[in-house]
Amino acid sequence: MNTGEDHGEIFLDESDIIQEFTVDEEDLPDADEDAGSDEEVFDEADDSMHIFTGHTGEIYIVACSPMDPTLVATGGGDDKGFIWKIGQGDWAFEIQGHKDSVSSLAFSIDGQLLASGSLDGIIQVWETATNNLKCTLEGPGGSIEWVRWHPRGNLIMAGSEDSTVWLWNADKNAWLNTFSGHRSSVTCGEFTPDGKLICTGSDDATLRIWNPKDGKNIHVVEGYGYHTDGLTCMAISSDSTLALTGSKDHLVHIVNITTGKVVSSLNAHTDSIECVGFAASSHLEGNSRWAATGSMDHKLIVWDIQHSLPRCTCEHEDGVTCLLWLGASRFIASGCVDGKIRIWDSLSGDCVRTLSGHSDAIQSLAISANFQFIVSVSIDGTSRAFEISIGV
Repeated sequence: MNTGEDHGEIFLDESDIIQEFTVDEEDLPDADEDAGSDEEVFDEADDSMHIFTGHTGEIYIVACSPMDPTLVATGGGDDKGFIWKIGQGDWAFEIQGHKDSVSSLAFSIDGQLLASGSLDGIIQVWETATNNLKCTLEGPGGSIEWVRWHPRGNLIMAGSEDSTVWLWNADKNAWLNTFSGHRSSVTCGEFTPDGKLICTGSDDATLRIWNPKDGKNIHVVEGYGYHTDGLTCMAISSDSTLALTGSKDHLVHIVNITTGKVVSSLNAHTDSIECVGFAASSHLEGNSRWAATGSMDHKLIVWDIQHSLPRCTCEHEDGVTCLLWLGASRFIASGCVDGKIRIWDSLSGDCVRTLSGHSDAIQSLAISANFQFIVSVSIDGTSRAFEISIGV
């Protein structure tokens, strides 16, 4: 018997076999899957408190009721829209009748009506109390790019791929006006908060300011000193004096709505601007007005508008697709191509929370009427509600 440390080679023959087992290869663990198990568990982290899975395709748009803190509407590439309630997973009303993707949704100011716009060129208006179809609005020769309600009444405005903007009275199911002048798809538009004017932006690289009463074009903002490529997004200041516009040319411009003049340019991004938004308050820092811009360059930038200077730059893992100021607080949420929602302190530029759950790009964000929930939609086919507090 060899008691040395070196045992040399060890051989087994048939006489050494004690018992045989038959192993099904399907029962064997896959080495690659097992090796990545820790990473997979990490990726499956889900911070949402409600997941809506009624859609069967990519979801493009979400809107929250301004009155009912639980009522949400979503629309997507499955040609469907849904009205559902946060925390009530067994209830949903399907918006039926559209023949193409539901691209835009908006609740009226009093929350009693919901407008759904589709790439089929049709807008449907729904009564939220009964889920009944109130009326169908037709006219544009191309897809509906966005819909907006007048801030003081049941008038609906929509921008179309056919370069026109339409205005209807939803109560009377009546066409009021068509605004013609853009030379390409009307990609963004807003009523001024006082309801007196309309601002629209187009893929033709122009901003147009209109009188909603007579349909006349008051100003055309274009050319030298303005955008050199199509507009992608816009926001209007709460006092109805300034329009903030973003473009594929990676620039952001501020326009005086009364004069139609560019008063400032915000040049810090290096890729297409996807979202812009004015802060609801100046956070008690003098009279400075703040805004935020998000770009495919992986950055969200918070700006001091008065001085046209970046206050802070918030870095992301991928392109920023949407942003949302959280009420009148100093916090802002961003949606990203990496499927994450991040909440930022606009004073410090710090990311104070990261909300996980989606497996693909965030397309749209909304906040509930009581500011307790952020609702997101993604091309992963799900909508998720995340519980927050303004104190974050």
